[in-house]
Amino acid sequence: MSILRTKSVEQSIRDTEDPTHKLNKNLTWVELTTFGIGVVIGAGIFTMTGRVAHTMTGPSIVVSFLVAALACALAAMCYAEFASTVPVAGSAYTFSYSSMGEIFAWIIGWDLFLELFLASSVVAQGWSAYLNVLLGELGIHLPPEIVSGGRVDLVAMGIIVILGLLLLAGIKESMRVNTALVALKLFIVLFVIFAGIGYVRAANFHPFIPAKAPVESTTSGLTQPLIQWISGAQPTAFGASGIVAGAALVFFAYIGFDVVATTAEEAKNPKRDIPLGIIGSLVICTVLYIAISLVLIGMVPYTKLDPSASLAKAFTMVGKPWMAVIISAGAVAGLTTVVLTMMIGATRVIFAMSRDHLLPPVLSKVSERTRVPYVITIVVMVTDGLAAALVPPGILDEMVNIGTLLAFVMVSIGIIVLRRKQPDLPRAFRVPWVPVIPIASALICFYLMLNLSVETWMRFLIWMAIGIVIYFSYSKGHSRLNGDQELGDIDHQLADIVPDTSSSKD
Repeated sequence: MSILRTKSVEQSIRDTEDPTHKLNKNLTWVELTTFGIGVVIGAGIFTMTGRVAHTMTGPSIVVSFLVAALACALAAMCYAEFASTVPVAGSAYTFSYSSMGEIFAWIIGWDLFLELFLASSVVAQGWSAYLNVLLGELGIHLPPEIVSGGRVDLVAMGIIVILGLLLLAGIKESMRVNTALVALKLFIVLFVIFAGIGYVRAANFHPFIPAKAPVESTTSGLTQPLIQWISGAQPTAFGASGIVAGAALVFFAYIGFDVVATTAEEAKNPKRDIPLGIIGSLVICTVLYIAISLVLIGMVPYTKLDPSASLAKAFTMVGKPWMAVIISAGAVAGLTTVVLTMMIGATRVIFAMSRDHLLPPVLSKVSERTRVPYVITIVVMVTDGLAAALVPPGILDEMVNIGTLLAFVMVSIGIIVLRRKQPDLPRAFRVPWVPVIPIASALICFYLMLNLSVETWMRFLIWMAIGIVIYFSYSKGHSRLNGDQELGDIDHQLADIVPDTSSSKD
């Protein structure tokens, strides 16, 4: 039983037609694009921009967004080729299974589970915080014990339960709600951009790249970037190193476009719709992020930005405090779609792993009425809700980044492997300049991983070690490919024992 056995593209596609695991194919490229925008634009656009600009980059945060967008764009092309070639649920997990083998598929699936599970819980806590702010602006005050930062965040748990019930109703119904919320979110983002243009001052962009300065002691030791910890260099903010470190952090704001690939099995025309959804959502979000950055820095000098609620406070500083209500409303709508799409992504990845028997098969049971994997949806709803309610906010945010970056590295390498293994495989979308672009994508994403903290790396390696133990103790022996291989071995043994008489004469 080889841990490098691969699941053929043909077998992966045949599995989608199995009546017991068949999902509805009713998503268009428009819905997939709004799905991508819905998950990408979240708290990052409202809070992270100011925090990174204030502490690490200054006005050059625009460059940080461009660097992060470049890394995402290269990875997005790799995702688009895979999704158009292997239109199956599971995203990077399925792609790795077809190209690099089962052990790599398990590693990336376990990694994606971490990314999507943590992301939905973390974002739900952010949703709770923004809802509390919004209600406070309207004169409604929730008990501090039940919101983000309180004893038990029942508000975060509540939004996860509500969205989990929506997912159980069907993917089409979920997408309708997502599309409506994305439209509201885009309207508010555009309103903020155009409302802030009149307060932009060119002097606030100088110096564009502030001089280097030592980072405060709170970011030293285990919380400084791994690359600086290894080299022994003093952590610094601003300058070129600040731009790169800032890119590693604002990368969080782009997380999500890859989740579009998890719904490949539910797209009407996946070979066309999935690439359009992935690349289209990334382009739109990049333009909006850069526009928000330019407006925010132009309104308020980076030294005076409030890291906790920069966008809302920026309008307060220019005499428009009422804009805080609109921004908080946009954040609530934005974070709702992020939680929803992250939960969809988590259920589809685990569904694919369960269908391959790397996880218990009961998890991939599909409702006959809604064609939704209801067992895993309920499991994700309960576990995400408990995590959002009980885990203190801010502990595992960077874990989402490192998990996503590893997935990008694996998918980029997988493109090269599959091109060499099956060069004639039909591909509706092809990454240009292979292997240059996939290699560049993998290297950039890995370098961004090195700019995450040592503490994040330690937690990540512990999580992956747990996954390896589970694979060798359960998944390897229960894999469907393991069963197929054993049947093949029995056939070969019977062929050796029983003589072939098919060509004998009477």
